[in-house]
Amino acid sequence: MAKTDARFLYVFAHGAGAGMNHPFMQRAAEALEARGIATHRFDFPYMQAKKSRPDPPAIAEDAVRKAVAEAARTAPGLPIFAGGKSFGGRMTSQAQASQPIPGVRGLIFFGFPLHPPGRPSTTRADHLTSVDVPMLFLQGTRDEFAQLDLLREVVGRLADRATLHLIEEGNHSFKVPKRTGKSESDVMNELADTIQQWASHA
Repeated sequence: MAKTDARFLYVFAHGAGAGMNHPFMQRAAEALEARGIATHRFDFPYMQAKKSRPDPPAIAEDAVRKAVAEAARTAPGLPIFAGGKSFGGRMTSQAQASQPIPGVRGLIFFGFPLHPPGRPSTTRADHLTSVDVPMLFLQGTRDEFAQLDLLREVVGRLADRATLHLIEEGNHSFKVPKRTGKSESDVMNELADTIQQWASHA
């Protein structure tokens, strides 16, 4: 999609283990672009260098800021949202919490990584109280990186700034069991529809 045809622009950061061209990232970008939301994907420095260990937060957060600035330069005047899959969303939120990123209207998280699997905690969300823009949490109910009761607690503390949309029986990658009757495409369309509706009112 040409950015001139879009209503919004989403700066879309990847997860810790896969770069911007991962199939999930591509499918999400296509679904969003079909709904008038252009995407700007980028690789964190460690991914560009083909390293497996994610960058320290300061470097990752700087990369987010640079990506948003580049996105704004390429699509002047288009409302910007930022966020990403797992690690990418968390680094975006930390950047926004430490110093608001110019032009960012809201944050969208695909599977916010609240804690490592098997180690429930909410400390990774402490900074979210300093985020001054609306936030949309897209989360599977079986996400091993976010125990549901803890995530609800976090979102509740954020009050009107946060919206939680759950994919029933989805895991951290939004995969659902066959018994749900939902296909991968059904889930992606639900995610994209939710973003479109939320962005229109954010």
